Amino acid sequence: MSGESLLVVVVVGIVAGWLAGHLVRGTGYGLVADLCLGIIGAFIGDWLLPRLDIHLGYGIVAAIISATIGAVILLIILRLVRRGGRW
Repeated sequence: MSGESLLVVVVVGIVAGWLAGHLVRGTGYGLVADLCLGIIGAFIGDWLLPRLDIHLGYGIVAAIISATIGAVILLIILRLVRRGGRW
C-alpha cells in the first residue's frame, strides 16, 4: 500500500467513524475513539464487503460508504461485547 492510499484510507476512516458514531447511538466511546474505530472500520469494510460479493463502485463516496458500513459493524460488535450479548 502506498503512502497516498494509506492517507486516503485514514481520511475516509475518520469521516466514516464520525458518521458511524452518529448512526449507532448509545456507544459512549466519544469523538476520538469513534474516529479510531472508523479507521479500523475502513479496513474491515474494505476486506469484508468484497468477500460478501458486495461492490459499491469506485471513488471516494463508495469508499466512505464501505468504511461506514465497516465501522457500524465494528461498533455493533463492540456494543454486544460490552453489554454481554444484549442489544
